[in-house]
Amino acid sequence: MRMRRKTNLDSRLESCAHLLIAKPKQLRGIWLEESNFNELHVELGCGKGLFTVETAKKKPDVLIVAVEKIANVLVIALERAEQEKLKNVRFINGLADDLLDFFAEGEVSRFYISFCDPWPANRHKKRRLTGRAFLESYRQVLRSGGEIHFKTDDLSLFEFSLSEFEQCGFQLSGVTYNLHEIGPTGVMTDYEVKFHEQGLPIYRCVIKT
Repeated sequence: MRMRRKTNLDSRLESCAHLLIAKPKQLRGIWLEESNFNELHVELGCGKGLFTVETAKKKPDVLIVAVEKIANVLVIALERAEQEKLKNVRFINGLADDLLDFFAEGEVSRFYISFCDPWPANRHKKRRLTGRAFLESYRQVLRSGGEIHFKTDDLSLFEFSLSEFEQCGFQLSGVTYNLHEIGPTGVMTDYEVKFHEQGLPIYRCVIKT
């Protein structure tokens, strides 16, 4: 079912317009130009932005660009960043399919992919953000030694992803099937907080170019 557009969405987006990049293609290759940021990190599917905001607070020298296709949830992420008065976060209302239009070769140091749609049907596997078509796009814009940090609550997606990572020649590290087994570890997303409270395992790994 399609999410109903919030009646006050446009005005809320406008109030955070300085954080929302309307024409990201114009910044391709120059995201860090004339800035005080050392690296560019990209989050795919930021949702309501808990992970985005908390990560930005911990990494003030890193520019974090969060991509989210659903404006209804993106506006919450924008408002969270605005409330914290963060200077190192920008948002794109767009799709991961367009990454090569947004970022230049070797421009990104790290991708965060957390709790993406598993697209469980085999006929939809090309839509999975950890499938090889997307992985080749990430490889093009990642710098040498760049990383992808991946988390999910879906075991089938995780095992599919591990296979895709290896077949595409990425180096795997930090593979875990229960990230928070002995207590909360790292920055969580909104979904992750809920899943952890329900006692569900979180699967995580890091891959490098």
